[in-house]
Amino acid sequence: MRKREQTSGPRAADAVPDPAQRPRERCYGAGPDDVSDAELIAVVLGTGIRGKSAVALAHELLAGSGSVAALGRARAQELARHVGIGRARAARLVAAFALGRRALTRDRLPGATMVSANDVYRRVWPRLAGLEQEVFMMIALDARSAVIADVEVARGTLTGVEVHPREVFRPLIRVGAAAAIAVHNHPSGDPTPSAEDVALTERLRTIGGMLGIPIVDHVVVASRGCASVAGWLAGSPRGPSSRCPGRGPDPGPDDFLPPGPGR
Repeated sequence: MRKREQTSGPRAADAVPDPAQRPRERCYGAGPDDVSDAELIAVVLGTGIRGKSAVALAHELLAGSGSVAALGRARAQELARHVGIGRARAARLVAAFALGRRALTRDRLPGATMVSANDVYRRVWPRLAGLEQEVFMMIALDARSAVIADVEVARGTLTGVEVHPREVFRPLIRVGAAAAIAVHNHPSGDPTPSAEDVALTERLRTIGGMLGIPIVDHVVVASRGCASVAGWLAGSPRGPSSRCPGRGPDPGPDDFLPPGPGR
């Protein structure tokens, strides 16, 4: 008679992962900062599928997207097409990323004062980070340079966005803006204003002057910093500002926007 194999002892114990080392338990015990991106995604997914753990699924999602930022901008329908994700896990993922963005942008309340390109960067970057197309926005200001509203004007492609002045000024007139700041992103990561960016700024400034809504600045934001087109037009020798949050020392005098109404 064949003896039954021993199922206890060190060899069997080694085959079972230590529960304390699972991503969920580590996230709970040590905090999320000690957990990798893939493991955090695995916590959101909850479980894996037959033959593949949640961590393995997370690694595949990251590899397919290219980065956490790109994954965070994926639509639920895109994620659901990945083997092992489905509609429920896709919905959990997009909900988690959306909640994170909201946590970063909830302080973007009307009334905040915009006095530098850094202020603009802090306000809009959580909304624009990771996008693969250019987005053009306007920040409407009152006479004290406090924010009245943020308005998305247009979305374009990876390398450009078409902007019509009527679409720029219509919402500014509607909210009673005394001045405004134009903003758009460069998905390439380089905030250097293009010749088209500078030409558009000059055109909007001309129209804004006629309408009584001066365009205080046009700020280009990207993963490597931000740049003030007003600084370029004024002949600032420093060029694009690299002094955005977490990217250098506090801003110097050249980083601040030109004086606006009520200042």
